[in-house]
Formats: sequence, C-alpha cells, structure tokens
Amino acid sequence: MLAYQFHNNHSSPKEIIVNNSHRNTTITEQPQHQRFRDYRWWFRVSIYIIFLLIGQSAATLLGRLYYDKGGNSKWMATFVQSAGFPLLLPLFFNFTAHSKSNNIHTNDASSRKTRPKFSTLISLYIAFGLLLAGDNLMYSYGLLYLNLSTYSLLCATQLAFNALFSFFLNSQKFTALIFNSIVLLTMSTSLLAINSDSEEDSTNLPRDKRVLGFIFTLCASAAFSLYLSLVQLSFDKVIKKETFSAILNMQFYPSFVATCICVVGLFASGEWKSLDEEMKGYENGKVSYIMTLFWTAVTWQISSIGMIGLVLDVSSLFSNVIGTVVLPVVPILSVIFFHDKINGVKFIALVLAIWGFLSYIYQHYLDDKKAKANKTHLPEVSRGEVEIC
Repeated sequence: MLAYQFHNNHSSPKEIIVNNSHRNTTITEQPQHQRFRDYRWWFRVSIYIIFLLIGQSAATLLGRLYYDKGGNSKWMATFVQSAGFPLLLPLFFNFTAHSKSNNIHTNDASSRKTRPKFSTLISLYIAFGLLLAGDNLMYSYGLLYLNLSTYSLLCATQLAFNALFSFFLNSQKFTALIFNSIVLLTMSTSLLAINSDSEEDSTNLPRDKRVLGFIFTLCASAAFSLYLSLVQLSFDKVIKKETFSAILNMQFYPSFVATCICVVGLFASGEWKSLDEEMKGYENGKVSYIMTLFWTAVTWQISSIGMIGLVLDVSSLFSNVIGTVVLPVVPILSVIFFHDKINGVKFIALVLAIWGFLSYIYQHYLDDKKAKANKTHLPEVSRGEVEIC
C-alpha cells in the first residue's frame, strides 16, 4: 500500500514522499524552467572553458615571449604564475561573505562536526603552496630550455599521470580507453625525447640544457597531476564540501604561499640583483617588459578562474581534460608567433597526443552516457529527481 505526502512552498520544489513496506521514495518535482536552467548551466560552463583555453594558451605564449626577448630570471617567471592571486579578492570577499550569511541559517552543531580544524586547513594550504611553487619552477625551467612546441607536447603527459594518481588516490577505474590514452601519450613523449638529439632548436641551447628541460617539464606534469588528485582527495576527506568559496580558498591561499616562496627564492638566488639590468636590456623596452610580466600574471589568473569554475560546475578531472585541449593548439601558435619548426617526428608526436586526448575524452562520454542510462530506470514523475531513502 502506498501513501503520498505532498510538501510545497514558494522557495523550493514540491516533494512527494512515497511510503511502502520496502522503502521510502522521495520524488522532487522540478520547476517549470528546468530547461532554461540547463541552458544557463551550459552557458556558464562554456564561459569557463573559454577562460581556461584562452588564459592558459596566452600565458604560455607570454612566458615564452619573456625568455625570447631577453628575460632570464627563472624565479620571476615562476613568480608571475601565482602572483596574480589578488585579482581574485573581489570574488573571494563576495563569496566568503555569502557563505557566512548562509551558515547563519544552517544547523551550527552539524556544521561544526563537518568543519575541519583551522590548523588542518593551514597545513593543507601550506603543503599545496609548496607543491605549487615547485611545480611552477619546474615549468619555468622547461619553458626556458625547450622550444614552445616541444614543451607543450610534453605537458600532454599530465593526463597519463593524472590517470595514474587518480587510480591510487581517488579510486578511479582503469578502462581500455584510458590505458590506450596512457600508451599513446607515452609514445608521443618518447618520440620527442629521441627527436631532441637531432632537432634544430629555436632556443639555440646545447643538448644537455634541452635534456634538463625535458626532465623538468615531465616532472612538472607529474607534480601538477599529483596536485589535482590531492586537491580532489582533500575535498573528499578533509573539507567535505565543494562550494565556490571553498574552491576559491583552495586557489587563493596556496597561491599566496607559492608567491611568498618565489619572493624568498628570488632574493636567495640573487636573481633580484639582475632584474634592473634585465629590464633595461629587454628587446622591446621597459614598458614591454613590465606589460609582459603583468599580462602573464593576469592570463594565469583568468585560466585559474576557468579551472575553478569547471571544478565547481563539473569536476576537477574535467577541468584538467579541458586544460589539455590547449596543448595541441600551442605548437601551432608557436609556429606562427615564434617560428618554431615542426618536423615529421614532432608532427607524429602531435597526432599521437591528440589521439590520446580524444581517447580520454571518449571514455568520459561513455561514462556520462552510462550514467544517463541508469537514471532512466528510476521512476519519473514530471521530469522529477528521485532519491531513495
């Protein structure tokens, strides 16, 4: 025998609680404008994708421009990757205040149980800041010692590392398509390693420097993938919420720590002494030097906003996949703006990298299709959402 209870108010959807002898089923009727909300969701996601693609590709090109026109400070190139975090302050204060106002109307006892300790959060942000600073420094060395096309293709290995770390840290299952993606990206990287012996490099650096750039970029890709997996793990096990304010905190505070480390590194290495001479000797002048660093910092933060938005509305894994879309595009842009050469071996490596990326994307398409198919087996009431209690 079934018993129906209807709950309705003006601020929330109607709930129908169906009681029988086996289970309780809560059916939540959706508002009339659900399709409009879906369009708004797709619009937001599209904007975040554009921010991530444009921001990351522009930041990478500007980073290469800094070195090509006379910049030589690794710590300065690392500094600008995180120093733009004050641009997030308006969003930071707005959503933090909004979050606090919402907490007033929630159960204080339950929120205290789920809220992590302050010391735990501080330790977490410091650890992520250290990892972020080291990762950015290795990327700076890689960008200095490699031409832009080789650097970008090597960065594609972060998908393979991401699958590996997600398997151990986030319990992600390996499938044939993911394994295929890892093999293809590994082959692409191996071809670039072999090609580095014979290629004429636009950076005009000796072979040992290019080998160092290869190693630094590969290690940086692994560190970035580890960073994303650990962030996802911390949201699941420590923070236990994925609000926009929590994601902003995860972006803001580690960036602050990473920037402080870069300032210490800049002075400890003695590179700060040569910055004035570097600015005077910059090929396009002092104003161009300052603008290059400024817009590099801005575009990295635009990229970060896109990444944050995708983590909020979709997932951190999807955000990493979209970021990888930039990698095949940058080598083409490097040919246009920096006159890098793409020989046959590098072209094959590019094709393998794109193939590996598409294999990874197709796996997510199949997962999403399977999830939608599972939903169709649940009872439908006015296109409602069904929750089994």
